[in-house]
Amino acid sequence: MAKQQIVSSKERVEPTIPEDIQELAKLIESDGGQVLAIYQEPYANAWQLFVMLPMERVKPTPYQRDLSDNHVERLVNVIRTVGRFLDPIVAVRMPTGEYWTPNGNHRRAALEALGKKMIPAILLPDQTVAFQILALNTEKAHNLKEKSLEVIRMYRGLIEGIVLEDASGLREIDMAFQFEEAYYATLGLIYERVKSFSGGPYTSLLRKVDRFLELPLREAYEVRVERSQKLRQADEIVVGIVRKLKERGITHPFVKHYVVSQCNPIGRARKVAIEYDEAIDKLTRNLQEFDVEAVRAEDIAHAAIVGESE
Repeated sequence: MAKQQIVSSKERVEPTIPEDIQELAKLIESDGGQVLAIYQEPYANAWQLFVMLPMERVKPTPYQRDLSDNHVERLVNVIRTVGRFLDPIVAVRMPTGEYWTPNGNHRRAALEALGKKMIPAILLPDQTVAFQILALNTEKAHNLKEKSLEVIRMYRGLIEGIVLEDASGLREIDMAFQFEEAYYATLGLIYERVKSFSGGPYTSLLRKVDRFLELPLREAYEVRVERSQKLRQADEIVVGIVRKLKERGITHPFVKHYVVSQCNPIGRARKVAIEYDEAIDKLTRNLQEFDVEAVRAEDIAHAAIVGESE
């Protein structure tokens, strides 16, 4: 049986750190940070830096979701209980000298709330990763509103050149991985304008008809604006129906889902593709013809049970 060969650290050949990474390390030091280690991550051997950054220079990416005060408070209590800050944030250095964190904003806010002036970070040399990594962000689960707002902010960041210097060649469909679902952008535009908007009842329909566009981002954005306006008009009818049902004493939390599902123009067995405008137009007509007086509270309760089981 062959003996396993053990290579000592003295015999191991260390790779030469690229010049651009060395220059980045100097910038970090000049920004008031500290470079603790320069290393290659294990998947693709890409160069990264483990650093301590001045808190005042670390900012969230401008297109991610808003902070949750409750989540920050929980993190503050966890840090105090454990007595340590264990999870470094992820960050990239921007040309302005700021450091954006696409993964770790709640941790950043918690450590800042504790009065600390420095924060440990895994620094990525590639600025575009700050955009891409949002699709992998599992720090705190997104709800539909948060995800939709995040996507529409990313969308604008691309168009305005905040994320990439030149995104003119990108089509919307090229960003399918980062955006995850096309309808997030449509809903995000509505959430920005209507704080009380509830998009959940529409996701079943939108998932089937609101597809990624093979248009340049700027052109696709204009289509998104039109789609959001059309859906918002339909939602105004739904809100009116829900108000009338509440006046009749029907206040079940599933009532909006029930109304939308009853007027959904796409049945479960439908196999023929339908375009967005056609689907929302049919939904709107069905809503306009909806008979409020025919609805019974037990119908909604039964639909809710079926919906949960599915």
